[in-house]
Amino acid sequence: MNIFQAIDLAKSKGMDLIQVTEKVEPPVCRIADYGKYLYQQQKKEKKVAKPKGGELKEIRLTFNISPHDMETRSKQAEKFLNDGNKIKINMSLRGREKAMGGFATAKVKLFLENLNSLIPIKTERELKREPRGFTMIVSKQ
Repeated sequence: MNIFQAIDLAKSKGMDLIQVTEKVEPPVCRIADYGKYLYQQQKKEKKVAKPKGGELKEIRLTFNISPHDMETRSKQAEKFLNDGNKIKINMSLRGREKAMGGFATAKVKLFLENLNSLIPIKTERELKREPRGFTMIVSKQ
C-alpha cells in the first residue's frame, strides 16, 4: 500500500499512521492513536529502567545495645538482605564512648555473627572508624 492511501485510511478512521520500524525496507507502519502509542512506549521504558532492590539500608547500633535489641536488628537486616538490598551498619559513639573503640568493634562483630547465623553475608566495606563512630557495609552472599 502506498503512503498516501495509508494516511487517508488512518484519517478516515480518526487515527494516526505510526512508523513502527525504520530499519526494514519497505518501512512498517500501523494505524493507531499516537498519544496512546507514546504512553505505551514510556511505560515500557520505565519498566525496563527500574531495577529491583539494590538500595543501601542502614542499621543503627548503639554502644549499650541489649542482646534482645541486637537480635531484633539482626532480623530486620535479614529482611533487607532477602529483598536484595545492601546494609550499612552504623555504630554511633558519643562522648566518652569514643575512647572505648575496642568495645564498640566487639559489639559490631557480635552483630555480624548473629546476622551470619541467620543468613550468609559478605563484607562490601570493612569496619571503618569515622568521627562519630564505626560504619561497615555488608551484602548477601
